[in-house]
Amino acid sequence: MDKPLVVITGAGSGIGAATARAFSREGHPLLLLGRRLDRLEALGLPRALCRAADVVDGAAVAAAVKEAEAAYGPVDALVNSAAVLQPGVAAAQSREHWERMVDVNVKGVLGCVQAVLPGMIERGGGTVVTIGSIAAYKTAGVEAVYSATKSAAHILSEGIRQQAAPHGTRVVTVAPGYVATGMGDLIADDVLRAEHAGSQEAAGGGLAAEDVAETVLFVYRQPQNVCVREVVLASTAQVV
Repeated sequence: MDKPLVVITGAGSGIGAATARAFSREGHPLLLLGRRLDRLEALGLPRALCRAADVVDGAAVAAAVKEAEAAYGPVDALVNSAAVLQPGVAAAQSREHWERMVDVNVKGVLGCVQAVLPGMIERGGGTVVTIGSIAAYKTAGVEAVYSATKSAAHILSEGIRQQAAPHGTRVVTVAPGYVATGMGDLIADDVLRAEHAGSQEAAGGGLAAEDVAETVLFVYRQPQNVCVREVVLASTAQVV
């Protein structure tokens, strides 16, 4: 029996790429979304429709979902993995930096949910998984805006879960601590990038992206009447 379609955002690297490989290994057709098409295609996964789409562009996401469903059938799972981390002192931080975090980490999640959730509710099934963060609960001062966006994503996920639950549709938040994805390398400020690297090193390097992907796969594998609402995970060495 053919496995149903899974949509993964931020699939070009890190947790998104690891999750794509995990679901592909299980035999699922995939819609892989990311800003760089070359990275998506470089994964070389079978039955994977790769589309360059920024999650902030709701129209592009909706069009890609429609195309994938025409090829592989209805979406059974969405994994919201796309995220932006840009630490800084909130009062002095570039407006461009914090607006981008809000756009991707909050608005992007909502836009992707809107592209798939009505169909799931209509069919009486489906699973939405949003990759949150321990930073939603325990912030460092220079991650105030990032933490706020992750807190918002957690609350948004819980509110949507309550709306979807009566229709047999699951909504889950997976909140990892430090993950060895290279995401911190994109931090623009040299000092903050070094501080982030030091904190991650103190946590034993953090989780592997595959650890988070296997957690996503675990919650998805549960019977449809079982919703693991939230999972918080971190490397054993991570103190905070």
